[in-house]
Amino acid sequence: MHTVLTCSLHGETYAIDRLQNLSAAGKPLLAGYDLAAIKSTFTPDIVRQRNERSIWKFWEVLPVASAADAISLGEGVTPLLQCERRGEFSDYSQLYIKDESFNPTGSFKARGMSAAVTRAVALGAKAFALPSAGNAGGAAAYYSAKAGLPCYVFMPEDTPEANIDEAVVAGANVFLVNGLISDCGKLTRQACERFGWFDLSTLKEPFRLEGKKTMGYELAFDMAAASGSSSLTLPDVIFYPTGGGTGLIGMWKAFDEMQQLGWIGSERPRMVAVQAEGCAPIVKAFRDGVESAPLFPNAHTVASGLRVPAAVGDFLMIRCLRESRGTAVTVTDAELMQGVREIAARQGIYACPEGGAVWAAAKQLTATGWLKPDERIVLFNTGTGLKYNHLLKAEGLTRLDHTSASVMDEIAKRV
Repeated sequence: MHTVLTCSLHGETYAIDRLQNLSAAGKPLLAGYDLAAIKSTFTPDIVRQRNERSIWKFWEVLPVASAADAISLGEGVTPLLQCERRGEFSDYSQLYIKDESFNPTGSFKARGMSAAVTRAVALGAKAFALPSAGNAGGAAAYYSAKAGLPCYVFMPEDTPEANIDEAVVAGANVFLVNGLISDCGKLTRQACERFGWFDLSTLKEPFRLEGKKTMGYELAFDMAAASGSSSLTLPDVIFYPTGGGTGLIGMWKAFDEMQQLGWIGSERPRMVAVQAEGCAPIVKAFRDGVESAPLFPNAHTVASGLRVPAAVGDFLMIRCLRESRGTAVTVTDAELMQGVREIAARQGIYACPEGGAVWAAAKQLTATGWLKPDERIVLFNTGTGLKYNHLLKAEGLTRLDHTSASVMDEIAKRV
């Protein structure tokens, strides 16, 4: 179980036995663990022997005293799929997709919500609230339902209907806001202050990050299995679609913890943050050589998970990119949607637009020479494309009259 909470900017500590949001400086709180104390009893071999099929197989570095305390829907343990070398993917010998669409509610958000709701319930939370432009709202709704507590979700009006419906069906109280995710965040904060709800916003409580970091732990086991080795290893490069950035920050934290545990060495993947051209605050800050990212003006993209014009963890993301010798890139909406189609047609994976974005970014960096096709590369598909059917028009359909004598001739035109 966690032993300390510290401000990510100044390092002062905060009480672990009460509900917490941001530090006094308005920055995320990070959970720390007595890793030396569990080093001998929390090992890769022990983890491999566990039957637990969820993120809670790593419970020693999560906010519980035992795995039995978790509020879980079986999140995590998603597949790492090696890409077939065909079409646009032909040149890549060790390209993998970590497919987070296998999570409950169809996205990686389930990991974070499981951890956040688990800890908040243990500390007495009675209701939850958050802003969401998509998958987080649905995940919060279902984990709140599992906990038997009400959930209030503030969503931009243009949030995909599938995400809205998902949250409503789970019994969440959904408010549609005529603004961006940042406007929803302001309303969430005001409502929590007035009604006593607990704020589950990205990085505004300590434990969504802890759930997301399990992607880093899993990846080390996945890569070992892919290489046929018992020794944990990490890829050379990780491409991550970046909105609020908890996954990026969480994995970097996981790598540090695994090194302290003696599971891996000091080697790290180059981390690549991928954003949409119409909403790229982290890319701009990275390129400008600064650590904070001001509100991105007129934010727009069809990838709702990337439409985050300002992120409270901006400096943590940028620090991760620089420490890893990584980079940050933008792709257009047309490029990311083409990425969705290519992943589907060549790899059989119906990726979300954010997943399409990382493949588009990988092609871009290959063209510049920054990325070598023979490197070990992992692309994160953070959710299912099924929630974005409204963005993909079925093209080239042929309608058949089954009573026609020439029906086989019509079929032959497509063969």
